[in-house]
Amino acid sequence: MESILEETKFIIKKYNIKANKSLGQNFLINEEVVNKIVEASQITEQDLVIEIGPGLGTLTKSLLEKAGKVICIELDSKMLNILEDRFSLYNNFELINNDVLKVDLKNIIKSEKKKGQIKNVKIVANLPYYITTPIIMKLLEEELDLESITVMIQKEVADRLIAIPGGKNTGAITYSVYYYTTSESILEVPNSSFIPEPEVTSKVIKLNIRKVPAVNPKDKDKMFKIIKNAFMQKRKTLLNSLTNNGIFKDKQQGINILHGLNMKENIRPEELSLEDFQKISDNL
Repeated sequence: MESILEETKFIIKKYNIKANKSLGQNFLINEEVVNKIVEASQITEQDLVIEIGPGLGTLTKSLLEKAGKVICIELDSKMLNILEDRFSLYNNFELINNDVLKVDLKNIIKSEKKKGQIKNVKIVANLPYYITTPIIMKLLEEELDLESITVMIQKEVADRLIAIPGGKNTGAITYSVYYYTTSESILEVPNSSFIPEPEVTSKVIKLNIRKVPAVNPKDKDKMFKIIKNAFMQKRKTLLNSLTNNGIFKDKQQGINILHGLNMKENIRPEELSLEDFQKISDNL
């Protein structure tokens, strides 16, 4: 514990850095957590690791020692000097100063694989909590050539992401994650593992990209549109949500479809499995 904490304090002092609240920065100071993240990602020399938001480079250092190449994507220009200073002597380190949501990851992965040294691509990150969902959705929806995504995020969000659809933590995003990945919980991280301490507990999860999606709907976009609309209005029944949002042209159509699929009229969106949503979508 001592060494990462001391190192972090030294860097913060040397570069006169303050954690940027608006970018959701909290610096990880727990050695055990770093080791667990790296271990869970199962990185080898044949891997390209894309690290999102490396910050001071606490995790980067361990990744560089294991991976064939590490590409760091960092938005905060204050961190660039620090990362360049720390890792410029590593020949497997590359730094991109940009917002990950604007980066063409597909292209980066393609050109790295073309060079022939890289076999698999893995995402590893301590994600900024305020933008976790858009980042995860980008990584999944762009259907990137990835093997896995190992991230530390807010526990509450993590539990929703890796829930099995139909359980109490289910939200719209649960279905997307389940469609594209099989997921596992790695470890819970107390807020004392960071400076400054965030107000929430964190959790490390790993998403393994499925070779084949969990279901095979006639129209994937339509299915996800239905799921999104189903969850737009809290505590409404599925029938009301989908009628109000114009997915069913009227209540009667909705009732007919639900009855045809042996579903109750008052069923709630979070009670449905991904297969159930697929059936509704295929029926429409």
